[in-house]
Amino acid sequence: MSQSLAWLMLLIAGLLDVGGAISMKYAEGYTRVGWSILSLGLLAAFVFLLGRALKVLEVGVAYSVWTGIGAAGTFVMGIALFGESLSAMKLAGIALVLMGIVALKLA
Repeated sequence: MSQSLAWLMLLIAGLLDVGGAISMKYAEGYTRVGWSILSLGLLAAFVFLLGRALKVLEVGVAYSVWTGIGAAGTFVMGIALFGESLSAMKLAGIALVLMGIVALKLA
């Protein structure tokens, strides 16, 4: 597998992580069956893709980028879907996460 494909798989895994976190919220403690099944399916998908990407990428970089994508994406979706609060400090924190992702990708 090429580096480019591994990075693409990692990006998709990060986006699936966002979907997994949001579906967990909708699953309401895994009491809603449909959302629970979706959540577990997304979990399986992003773990699979992350594992495949780790065959090529360094584990420290890949895992950090994956969690950063998940954190930033879930932050944005929490605001958009659930009306979660937004502040300058939170924006600064997410900006730092995103800068860290870019730095790790360029390293």
